Amino acid sequence: MPNDARFSLEGKRVWVAGHRGMVGSAIVRRLAGENCEVILAGREVVDLKRQDQVDAWMAKEKPDAIFLAAAKVGGILANDTFPADFLYDNLVIETNIIDAAYRNGVAKLMFLGSSCIYPKLAPQPITEDSLLTGPLEPTNEWYAIAKIAGIKLAQAYRKQHGADFISAMPTNLYGQGDNFDLNSSHVLPALMRKAHEAKQAGASSITIWGTGAPRREFLNADDCADACVHLMKTYSDYEHVNVGSGEDITILELARLVCDVVGFQGDILTDPSKPDGTPRKLMSADKLRAMGWAPRIPLREGVAKTYAWFLGQGN
Repeated sequence: MPNDARFSLEGKRVWVAGHRGMVGSAIVRRLAGENCEVILAGREVVDLKRQDQVDAWMAKEKPDAIFLAAAKVGGILANDTFPADFLYDNLVIETNIIDAAYRNGVAKLMFLGSSCIYPKLAPQPITEDSLLTGPLEPTNEWYAIAKIAGIKLAQAYRKQHGADFISAMPTNLYGQGDNFDLNSSHVLPALMRKAHEAKQAGASSITIWGTGAPRREFLNADDCADACVHLMKTYSDYEHVNVGSGEDITILELARLVCDVVGFQGDILTDPSKPDGTPRKLMSADKLRAMGWAPRIPLREGVAKTYAWFLGQGN
């Protein structure tokens, strides 16, 4: 990486937008070791969907760097039920922040997307240049299109204005601060809650959506935060960067691992009448690995830590 890509966080005012979410809170924890001043703004301070409020807040606080982790997120059911919310809310949040960052002279911004930006049937593992080469997965295309727009907006400000705006695309994340609501959560926390409640109730089985055959990649949120800080400090270029573990497992294998960690010993049943989503989603980790970063938290260890945190919330 050329020397001019180096960006020191030391002594900088760093805004983590979306600090109450799983990824944002993990980035806040990671920044504790960077000797920077982390600035935060909850919904009661600034409504990120209101351009005037974002402009006024940023003009007053003058952040040097921004991690744009704020987003409306959810699983297949939530995306399918609230398509307008997922498209509008995410478009307006990223547009407001990226434009205000440019106009207020923010030195560096990282936009965080999602692996769902890629075509449903993209060649595996998915490389960064697969973007926009085929149709999206229909169950979350609204969220995906908003995230693609965010990548393109960051690229446009770089191209037109020379702004040092970059994008990182995390894979499926899990960990402390995850959403465990069965109606709106992603697959891993949903499985954890199902297994936990089945164990508590003495149930003989749990049922998972779909066939259990789709393969998914998982990364702990604290590993993701570490990768994001690494990229913020060392990467400055047009193309987005995949952030993943480089390994995947089937949903059924994941369910067995989660049940084992939780201590649920009943049967795992599949429900093929429910959608599977994308058959496989493994992102290439080659670009990030070439920059000297690799994950540190194995899946089983990460799931065990996440379950311990879940229990600590009074569940």
